[in-house]
Amino acid sequence: MTQFHHATARADRPPRRRFVLGACASAAVLAFGPAGSAGAPASAGSAGSAGSAAAATPPSGLDAFLALSQKLTGRPGFDRPLAQRVYGALSKADGEFAANVAALDKWIATHGGTPSDVITAALRVEHPKLAATVGTVMRAWYLGIVGEAPRATVIAYERALMFDPVNDVLTIPSYCRDVPFYWTQKPESAA
Repeated sequence: MTQFHHATARADRPPRRRFVLGACASAAVLAFGPAGSAGAPASAGSAGSAGSAAAATPPSGLDAFLALSQKLTGRPGFDRPLAQRVYGALSKADGEFAANVAALDKWIATHGGTPSDVITAALRVEHPKLAATVGTVMRAWYLGIVGEAPRATVIAYERALMFDPVNDVLTIPSYCRDVPFYWTQKPESAA
């Protein structure tokens, strides 16, 4: 084989790097595309009707929670693994959470209103349970905490939304520098 033969053989096939990148991109599309995010494999006949079926049926579970979270916070998107943790913790803490998310989504669609304080104020009178759900969703995203004091669960400390406004100037401590509530005690030198 001559050097010319090797060059033409390489020109006929795509470079390995492009092949690997294409394979990775295809895998990502399959894993995170509409069929992969629903948690169920797509059937052969569903490809053509997926758009019309998605428009006709309301989103369920995590997708409905993400859509509600976007409406309440005004953020364009959330980290999906973190959203799964938040949704799982909120669902575990409240057995009616999924139903409340669906009811809130329906209420917002008919009444409008964002940000969350406008929605909460309107719901307090008519639907106090839904107003409480708005509060728990906002608390989970902004503070990274689900539940109340003795049984509260931290689900997203460093990634809580409360740190977003100052993330360019504040280093978020990912550990406690002393015992919990150490800052509430007077220093020994001042005692």
